Formats: sequence, C-alpha cells, structure tokens
Amino acid sequence: MKRACVIGAGFGGLALAIRLQSAGIATTLLEARDKVGGRGYAWEREGFTFDAGPTVVTDPDCLRELWALSGHDMADDVTLMPVMPFYRLNWPDGTTFDYSNDDASMRREFARVAPDDMAGYEDFLAYSAGVYQEGYVKLGHTPFLDFSSMIKAAPALARYQAWRSVYSMVSHFIKSEHMRQALSFHTLLVGGNPMTTSAIYALIHKLEKDGGVWWTKGGTNKLAQGMARHFERLGGTVRLSDKVVQIHTVGDRATEVQTESGWRERFDAVASNGDIVHTYRDLLSDSQRGPEMAKKLTKKRFSPGLFVVHFGLEGTWPGIPHHMILFGPRYKGLLDDIYEHGVLPQDFSIYLHHPTVTDPAMAPAGKSTFYALVPVAHMGKLPVDWDEVGPILAGRIIDEVGRRLIPDIRDRIVTQFHYAPPDFATDLQAHLGSAFSLEPILTQSAWFRGHNRDDKLKNVYLAGAGTHPGAGIPGVVGSAKATAKLMLEDLA
Repeated sequence: MKRACVIGAGFGGLALAIRLQSAGIATTLLEARDKVGGRGYAWEREGFTFDAGPTVVTDPDCLRELWALSGHDMADDVTLMPVMPFYRLNWPDGTTFDYSNDDASMRREFARVAPDDMAGYEDFLAYSAGVYQEGYVKLGHTPFLDFSSMIKAAPALARYQAWRSVYSMVSHFIKSEHMRQALSFHTLLVGGNPMTTSAIYALIHKLEKDGGVWWTKGGTNKLAQGMARHFERLGGTVRLSDKVVQIHTVGDRATEVQTESGWRERFDAVASNGDIVHTYRDLLSDSQRGPEMAKKLTKKRFSPGLFVVHFGLEGTWPGIPHHMILFGPRYKGLLDDIYEHGVLPQDFSIYLHHPTVTDPAMAPAGKSTFYALVPVAHMGKLPVDWDEVGPILAGRIIDEVGRRLIPDIRDRIVTQFHYAPPDFATDLQAHLGSAFSLEPILTQSAWFRGHNRDDKLKNVYLAGAGTHPGAGIPGVVGSAKATAKLMLEDLA
C-alpha cells in the first residue's frame, strides 16, 4: 500500500487526507496544535465556546462528497443548521438590509432600501451565475500546473471581464452605494479587497444562493472534528501536538517527514496544507527548492490580518441575527488604509458573529457568545506592538458594538479575549500574520497562485488557502480535490 503524509489539519488538509484514505492510500495527518481545525480552532472558557475563524459554511455538498466517497453520510458526524438571514447589514445612518437567498424577502428589502436597483440586482445575479459556472464549477477543482492551462481559461475569464474588480462590476449593475457595499463585501471573507479582487469572485453570490449559509451545531470546529473522526474511521492516522520541522528530500523527491518530537517516517508522497511560505522557507529549508521558492513568494501581495474580539455576555439577544456587518463611515478609504497604506484607522467595519441565536448551547443558559472581527493590515505593512495596541482596539470595538446594538455591553461581559495578527503568525505560522495567505487578485489566481503540485519536487503537493483556488472553506476543500486528483494519478 502506498503511503502519504498530509501536514496541517485545517479544512484543506482534512479534506485531502479523507480523499487519499478513501482511495486506499495509507495516510498520516500531522498537526502541530492540540486539536484539528487550523483556522477553525476553538476555545472553551467559563462555559462559552468560541470558534476561532470561519463561521460561514457554504456549498455543503462539497463537504458531503467527502463522506460519500466511501458510502458514508456526513450527517452521522456533523449537524448543519440553516442561518437566516445570511447577514444583516447595518450602516451608521441607521439603514439595515437583510441579505439572504429568499427571493420574496430580497424583493421586499430592495423595495425598502433601494427600489431602483431591483432590476440591476437580477442582472447581477445572472452575471454571478455565469462566473460561478466558469470560475467554480469548471475551474475550481482544476490544478493549473502550467501557463498553457491559464491560456485555455483566458477566453472565459475575459468574457466575464475578470480584470475588473468585484466592486466595479457590482457598480455596473447597482446605483445605491449601500447596495454596492452589500454586494461586494463578500470578498473580505476570503481576504480580498472588493476594490481590487477579480470580478470572478462575484461567484460567491451564486454559491450562497444555491447552497445556502449554514452553521455547524456545536461550532465550526465540530465540522473539523467530524472530518477527523471520519478520516480515522477509514483507517487514517492523526498525530496531534507534534509540529513538523522538516520535509527531507533527496534529489527531486521528498523522502521523509520529521517532527519536533523526533518522530520521522518515510512516505511516497508529502502534501502540505500549512502556510505556503512556511512550507517552502522552513519545512523545505534543507532543499535547494525551498529557499528559492520562498524568496519568490515573499515578493507577492498577502491578504490582511484580522483582529478578533471574543466575548461572552450575560443575557440573550434574539433580535441580533447570527451574522451582522456593521459598516463604518467609510468604505473605499477604509479598504485603502488596510490594503495599501498599512495604517490603523480610527474607524472600522465590524463582522459580528452571534452563534447562540442559532445554537444556544454555545454559551451557558441565559448567556450569549459573540465575536467581533475587523480586518487590519498584515504585520509587514503595520508593524505595531499588538500587546500594547490590542487592548485599546478591543475596547474601541466593544464600545462600537455597544453604541449600535447593546448599550450596557460593558456591564454584561463575563469573559473576553482577543486574537491578533501575531497570534496567526505564532499559532499557524502564517506569513506576516496574514489571515488568508496570498491576496486573491487576478495576477495571483489560478496558475499565478501556489501550484497544487510543486514544479520541481515531483512528490511534494500543496493544498489550502495559498494554492488554487484560494481561501474559504469551499476554496480549500476545492484545493484538496484538485491536489488529491494529482496525487492519486501519481501514486497509481
């Protein structure tokens, strides 16, 4: 039996390991932290459960497929709960908009907020369906290993004006500035600036419209745990709390993987779901290829960091939906500060996560779990002392949530902590503390992104946010599908 190693038990690594094990490859999954999940980690404090990162599950079929490969049912390990509305959007002038895939509800919302844009919205959805078909269905699981594969995809990308930004394309259909923001913010969920991210990412609207938005009962980390449980059911091996320190190579092939504990094993194929710069710079440091590729990668543009305030409150808020976007007074100017100027602005937009409104067990009875997330420039652009700045920023964010939603919020706080770019760098080896790896601009997509198989090391493979197609749960699960196809062909 052929043997494979997958480094990093985030969603991409878990999906890849399941695919390999389902196909009869004896697979070992290595994880540095004490539990699986990667960015989908979780903490439990004073009876509250706090998910670290992704809170939105879209395209659940791409997850169900991982169980179906071996004739199993995801429902045996994971319970998905529908979220409605998908997001409530709120602006400083008091305007709100509930975004969902319910056509009747969306018509009512447009009639109330932007009646002149309803027809434009229908045209935008048609555009989104087209780019979804080309960019996700056809290309989302296709490995781009050479430039000719990019050339073949170019006509379709050009037909949908991929060189334009998501915001620019939305503005082509929509007049209201509120609605332009409402239909372009989604790129921020995968690390992209709506003003520069390719219009192809408008496919997210079709993805959500068809597949819905879901929550994993018990928290997103329960999805990761369910994937790990299924992988072990198939005979796979998981090693936790043992950081990989080196992928050993001989010539153009990986031979062994070594961990911090001294564990060392030989494998026929090695795949990394870890940070792409960390993989080349650190794990492949003893090879010629590692430093060479790391030098190229560090010259690329990386997505911003995130600052996340987790807090548990006394009381419940049935009127605050699961997901809210509290837009700030600026949009483009704020994005420029984060992505271009590398400053920490006085204003911010907040992504507010309130899972207890869907799943009360995420907090003790009569209490509520929240997190408030704001994008910030990565550490390469914003080299501040986060030990000093973090508590100040956390206080400002809490006060803004209080001002707009929960006036006595400070009196209700039971527990609170925050997670900043240095934590991403330390816990996840994320280059520059970036939360989403390479920025998803057109010149860093498909062939221009990390390749699913290394160009020179014949049995070294990549999955995760830094590879094609990119970040987000559907993105990294799609990268695993593309990578698994290559690995199984090579191992046959």
